[in-house]
Amino acid sequence: MPDSPLPETLALMDALPDPKVLVGPDYRIVAVNEAYRRQFGAANPVEGRFCYEVSHRFATPCDQEGESCPLRECQESGEPRRVLHVHYTPAGQEHVEVEVAPVGGYFLETQRVLRHARSDTMERELVGFSRPFLRMLELAKRVSAKEASVLLLGESGTGKELVAHAIHDMSPRADAPFVAVDCSGLTETLFESELFGHEKGAFTGALVRKIGLVEAASGGTLFLDEVGDIPLPLQVKLLRLLETGTYRRVGGVEPLRADFRLIAATHRDLEAMVEAGSFRQDLYYRINVFPIELPPLRERMDDLPLLVERLLARLEPKRNVKLSHEALTRLACYDFPGNVRELRNLLERALILADGTTLLPRHLPENFGRRRGGPAETFLGIEGIVPLDKLEQRYLEWAASRFSGDRPSLAAKLGVSERTLYRKLREAMKGEGPAEA
Repeated sequence: MPDSPLPETLALMDALPDPKVLVGPDYRIVAVNEAYRRQFGAANPVEGRFCYEVSHRFATPCDQEGESCPLRECQESGEPRRVLHVHYTPAGQEHVEVEVAPVGGYFLETQRVLRHARSDTMERELVGFSRPFLRMLELAKRVSAKEASVLLLGESGTGKELVAHAIHDMSPRADAPFVAVDCSGLTETLFESELFGHEKGAFTGALVRKIGLVEAASGGTLFLDEVGDIPLPLQVKLLRLLETGTYRRVGGVEPLRADFRLIAATHRDLEAMVEAGSFRQDLYYRINVFPIELPPLRERMDDLPLLVERLLARLEPKRNVKLSHEALTRLACYDFPGNVRELRNLLERALILADGTTLLPRHLPENFGRRRGGPAETFLGIEGIVPLDKLEQRYLEWAASRFSGDRPSLAAKLGVSERTLYRKLREAMKGEGPAEA
């Protein structure tokens, strides 16, 4: 162990505004500052306990549980490390950005709870703790402080506008406007007028000067949704705006300066469109500075129970409605081609049909539960309702038999650690139930 930390180090920690944790190389917490006590509570002292025990309730270090461990990486490299983790806090499980730096033989952790939605707009809060979701959220947090253009990629219904809002809300531009533009709804005749505005008398019907969406977004974020739907003739006008940072209102002469951060989104394969000649290559490179792939719901099914809970609370905040075990099982057997948007529609329909406070399988559509490959009852050879642990065992066997990569890649695809995957596969082969926690 290194020498005891100097009193000056401990005093400096208390003067810092962010929650700080001083950790030894053996993962034991040496000290925390006053900001940490205020945010995470002082009722249960943490000094002397392991950091992974306090934050994750793990029995071993994070890297042995399949998580990235910034302290271990900092030890090995001697350089600061930053990751996004899910920590247990007095408010429950929360997304926490952990930054670790070496300090005189110890490691100083800065822990910042990620607020990716403003307190007055919690309906835009991003919900999820699965590995694919956390990878996406960490990228969004990292780029939020920068001015780089962001391209959000993913299927329809995965929440691209929510992520765009989150990047804006975490950015230095958070207090300025967020302006969304539905590119699929802009005709060629309206494009310039809507985006750039027009002067009075610029065309028939232009009775007054009108500012465009670019001007409305000044100082903030311009979100171009479904940018892949912009026709080729209009793409060159958008490219000029992005390259020069200037524009003119329709009918205007004087160039105006644009001041916005660009976030674009599409469900289309833009690379294929560039190859086919339907999307300009120069525009593609201009907007594709920092791409972020949004995972479809079928790849983050660990988040399904939490998503259902939050969606029900938003749809019917006064009813305290819950989903039955059987209904949740049916949802878990579905691919959700419409992703979270489809899940929300299904729950809204079920709420209309249900008179009580529990949603049952009969409140779901009659033909619901049919995968693209067959009915849910015959999925993986299962007939009728079975315990969830049995369903998980069958699914793991099915996934392992069809996945062509190695086990670490399969674990990453499933959103679990390698250790967890090996244990669950071993239990499945033995026909055992889940091990006790």
